[in-house]
Amino acid sequence: MTPRFQNILIPVDFTKKNWAALDVAFETAVHNKAAVTLLHVIEAIDGGDFEEDPDIHEFYGRLEERAKRELETMGQRFVEAHIDAQLKIRFGKRVAEIVKYSADHPIDLIVMSSHPLADRNPAASVVTLSYQVSLVCECPILLVK
Repeated sequence: MTPRFQNILIPVDFTKKNWAALDVAFETAVHNKAAVTLLHVIEAIDGGDFEEDPDIHEFYGRLEERAKRELETMGQRFVEAHIDAQLKIRFGKRVAEIVKYSADHPIDLIVMSSHPLADRNPAASVVTLSYQVSLVCECPILLVK
């Protein structure tokens, strides 16, 4: 029988909460013998011309170099476990880039960190990135709180 989840996408923003999602994704990948993609989206600033302005180009270059180092650290346990792990960086709006990546690639599951709904104002919690992605993406999404 073919495992249900063969390609897992893990969007990360390098905050501490990502490690719980990485743990769940790791267990799922091992169990399903799945490949994983760790995706970091560098939020693009509106109105800036990345290619034309050398200061903006340098700024994004530093962010990209930092992202590469962070992704390598996060991906190390997958590599050590002989799990096919790709590390991807995109520039743009986070929700749009995560949704686009999942639509353009054979992603079977997205595992991402989230948080519990706020007791006082639960409606405000559903405008977070993780909830937006969960509403828009077509594949199954596992939100790790």
